[in-house]
Amino acid sequence: MISEFPHLIDLDDHPVSWWNGLLRQAQDILRDPALYANSCRGKIMGTLFYEPSTRTQMSFQTAMLRLGGTIIGFDNPQTSSVAKGENLKDTTKIVSGYSDVLVIRHPVPGAAKAAALTADCPVINAGDGGHLHPTQTLTDLLTLKCEKGTLSGLTIGLCGDLLNGRTVHSLCKAMSKYPDNRFIFISTRELAMPSYIKDVVRAHGCTFEETESLEDALPKLDMLYMTRIQRERFPSEEAYLAQKDTYILTTKKMKLARPDMIVMHPLPRVDEIEVAVDDDPRAMYFKQARYGMYVRMSLILTMLQSTAKTELLRGHVHSGIVCRDPRCITHKETYLPRSFTGTGTTLTCEYCDERLLLEH
Repeated sequence: MISEFPHLIDLDDHPVSWWNGLLRQAQDILRDPALYANSCRGKIMGTLFYEPSTRTQMSFQTAMLRLGGTIIGFDNPQTSSVAKGENLKDTTKIVSGYSDVLVIRHPVPGAAKAAALTADCPVINAGDGGHLHPTQTLTDLLTLKCEKGTLSGLTIGLCGDLLNGRTVHSLCKAMSKYPDNRFIFISTRELAMPSYIKDVVRAHGCTFEETESLEDALPKLDMLYMTRIQRERFPSEEAYLAQKDTYILTTKKMKLARPDMIVMHPLPRVDEIEVAVDDDPRAMYFKQARYGMYVRMSLILTMLQSTAKTELLRGHVHSGIVCRDPRCITHKETYLPRSFTGTGTTLTCEYCDERLLLEH
């Protein structure tokens, strides 16, 4: 299915040249934001935030306001008709009809793509469950570009909840597109990086190693990406508590790192980075959040100015097959076409990327 609008659901929807152009524009805005102050005058951005957010929501709102536009939407679905049982399609259809661009965050994997299928304006994925978070990835790319001067030839450490962390999934997929990058996945076995992300890294010729030791990895890194252990992604409080304090970055551990290594974090922080680390000049997470505003300004402009069409569903509908991931949006919004890519005995859900092995 091809939409008549440009969308950003997954960075893979666009070539690396598109990413690079967007980043260059973000750097231009950063250097002289006043030049762009009226770029979106008369435009409206709709925001549908089905789960809590501080940085993503406020940076999008600030980005649109700094561009001269206005905002409608909600940051709590219980204050909307969602509380009355309205489905995602109907909510999206109504709000996109009022808007020039729509930003959605949702706790269910695949929700952003589902929204884009019937939206009447461009849709930007601001995070769909533990699946993808492409605008955070653009923030991360801009931070690396500005602070390290390159997006290639880096050794990148990712630490914490790598199983459920949509930020690390998106970042791995993106950075594997640039040459000579190497990854070190730092996690417990229970929270290890999913196999489909490892496959993407391999497919692009990048290498990775896995370790449970943050201390062993630190001396090798150009950048450390810390993530919190996400309480909301665990099936029980007991499962969360068993993992929550496994990795804590302290000033003592920072002594093991290179003088030019930088520390990034998508935030919010709980206790995985000691507050004293904030005073280390290598700590970039607050500056990183500010970079996010500029990259979202660039993204909003790009979406509004583009006339490109987006291919949302590339595979085939299999009405008799159900996605094996119980969290997938197709289980909640049952009207959605069950579209899968792949052939033979292996299919991949086009909404949540879950693999399905068919029996002979």
